[in-house]
Amino acid sequence: MQVLSVSFFFFFLFLLSSPRETRADDRKKNDRVYIVYMGATTSSDGSYRYDHAQIMTSVLKRKQNALVHTYRHGFSGFAAHLTEEEANSIAQKPGVVSVFEDPVLQLHTTRSWDFLHYQTDLETDSNPGSVSDSKSQGQDDSIIGILDTGIWPESESFSDKNMGSVPTRWKGTCMGSDDFDSSKCNRKLIGARYYNDSDAVSAEYHSARDRIGHGTHVASTAAGNSLPDVSYYSLASGTAKGGSPSSRIAIYRVCTFIGCRGSAILAAFDDAIADGVDVLSLSLGSSALFRPPFSTDPISIGAYHAVANNITVVCSAGNDGPSSQTVVNVAPWILTVAASTIDRDFESDVALGGNKKIKGEGINFSNLKKTPSYPLIYGSSAKSNSSKVDDARNCKPYSLDENKIKGRIVLCDNDDEEYSPKEKLAELKRLGGVGLVLNDDESRAVASSFGDFPSTVVSSKDASEILSYINSTKNPVATILATVTVEEYKPAPAVAYFSSRGPSYATKNLLKPDIAAPGVNILAAWIGNDTEEAPKGKDPPLFNLLSGTSMACPHVSGIAATVKTQYPSWSPSAIRSAIMTTAIQKNNLKAPITTQSGAAATPYDYGAGEVSPTGSLQPGLVYETDTGDYLQFLCNYGYSISTIKLISPTLPDGFTCPKTTNADLISDMNYPSIAISKLDLKESKKVSRTVTNVGSDAETQYTVSVNPASGVDVKVIPDTLKFTKNTKKLSYQVIFSSKGSSPVKGAVFGSITWTNGKYKVRSPFVVSSD
Repeated sequence: MQVLSVSFFFFFLFLLSSPRETRADDRKKNDRVYIVYMGATTSSDGSYRYDHAQIMTSVLKRKQNALVHTYRHGFSGFAAHLTEEEANSIAQKPGVVSVFEDPVLQLHTTRSWDFLHYQTDLETDSNPGSVSDSKSQGQDDSIIGILDTGIWPESESFSDKNMGSVPTRWKGTCMGSDDFDSSKCNRKLIGARYYNDSDAVSAEYHSARDRIGHGTHVASTAAGNSLPDVSYYSLASGTAKGGSPSSRIAIYRVCTFIGCRGSAILAAFDDAIADGVDVLSLSLGSSALFRPPFSTDPISIGAYHAVANNITVVCSAGNDGPSSQTVVNVAPWILTVAASTIDRDFESDVALGGNKKIKGEGINFSNLKKTPSYPLIYGSSAKSNSSKVDDARNCKPYSLDENKIKGRIVLCDNDDEEYSPKEKLAELKRLGGVGLVLNDDESRAVASSFGDFPSTVVSSKDASEILSYINSTKNPVATILATVTVEEYKPAPAVAYFSSRGPSYATKNLLKPDIAAPGVNILAAWIGNDTEEAPKGKDPPLFNLLSGTSMACPHVSGIAATVKTQYPSWSPSAIRSAIMTTAIQKNNLKAPITTQSGAAATPYDYGAGEVSPTGSLQPGLVYETDTGDYLQFLCNYGYSISTIKLISPTLPDGFTCPKTTNADLISDMNYPSIAISKLDLKESKKVSRTVTNVGSDAETQYTVSVNPASGVDVKVIPDTLKFTKNTKKLSYQVIFSSKGSSPVKGAVFGSITWTNGKYKVRSPFVVSSD
């Protein structure tokens, strides 16, 4: 492909620097922002491909102010205001992979409630002993790029005290604005960028400063400094610490209150590739209802080219659980993270008359008396004359009689999805209620923030007991106690109920999510001006508790950065393998990890298991997934060789798509987990894997053990791998076949583990009948 000359390059800089109209009424009413993706760039200096330049020239000739973003560092393309007809026309031009309307993605934090701070223990072993290719003295710390809502640079989590100079490979910038002077960056927060889009957002979003809090929380979870004696208003007291405190942070503000524009996400990927980051962390993505194909998914596109430039990309799995097949960010080049609980709970009990106490969950700073002296009523008993019983028992706004609510604690159900607990609380407060007891099994597992208003969440079983007390007592009374922190809560971890589940919607031949990490009630830094979060009479909090796969993702990003610092030459796939094959499957009761409902967790819930910060530094063997694997994945997923040549113009020697593509061949990708679909009684299925010895012993022997799946016969050939100084890579095959006369029903799970007595290298597998 031709590359745009220097003169053309400066011509485009001139065009892009021209003032852009941002008001919708200055454009045609049927104009929308479209992303034009043209595959890989062919230049290392940021020059435009010739066909890229030609298409942009034609767009600019028609509409001088059409361009929103251009992409030229890690991949080629642009975002522009186009009509549907123009977009369809460009999609037919040579060199174009896809053209799609600019999507708005969402942050993967649980948005239905306010969540508060929590201490999560995330310790790493900085001296793991003798390991091959380990970090040499003076090796630069890793750089984590965060694509999110921005950052609050004044937080102590981002102080550069005692940090060395900025790594010389860093090529990024610190974009200044009225409320974010470039001097806010330092040796810890080494870069900050923001992206304005076509929406008429207020001027405050022309800045990298975080106005929402999410980005600040995520950044400090990934790489925040270790800060002792922090808490959320004396709750969850302890040390707040990121996964990789020595890592540097580069923030890319791609999200605002309206969401995260795909065109901005791609611009951030493009810049991050040129800036020199080592890890990219994205706690955002599509919902389970909107799951675009890889060629029109901004995260999938950007992540592919980032990984091709040796950047590990870590993404949240989504918050649409516990329903199956809801996991997002499922491309094989992405490390996809589910959410789990931690061993700390926030208990807010309900005391009933008769010395009965019911355990509840939630954060509140109740000033009610500790003795049960407040009248207690069930929502349905406070129904207004014009409302329905179901509306009243769920405490929907305008369904309750003020005279029956005033001065009372109210038991409310929460089996509707029309109103959030926060809205129900506000309604009770408006009517003069003094407390809320919410009946919700799912919400009971996550500490919601209720602020000053006495509120707690109880299980349906306990709610039945409260209702029985109300119905059997002439004058039922209760009180809600202020929250206390419960340490060493058991069992933990458990897979969070909201965490999105597998199998992947894209293919059942690739297991997703990959790994689980703490994502419930995580304590981390917060924006410093959030007066709405502060209880009455208190200063805004400097730390906050949030929940979501948004919080799980940066834990793994921090661990990936630690591994990268320890092993700077490792590829993104080697880092992913180290994290997955050393995962944990037991909780603090030394029993198998469960979901929050108590059912046994499967790889569809948590991938390889709960992440192990120390284990990932000593994996023994790694599965390296190379460019050829990813391109064969695209072949078998249905992409043509001509499209693949645009996505990756430099193909591996001898690469070609098979004459007959087959989704089953995706199972043969050299991935740390195995997924087999459509296994029947007629034939067996065989996959191959190759492992690389990265352990401390060049000459070593590994033997295999299989944790079988019900109804499936599993054979590993060979069952012994002998590594030598000259043989670092060895391959093996796994043959799956139905056992007995009955086919596999649904999905069954097992694992394959290689061990040499020092390291255990575990790969989960799933075998399904469909």
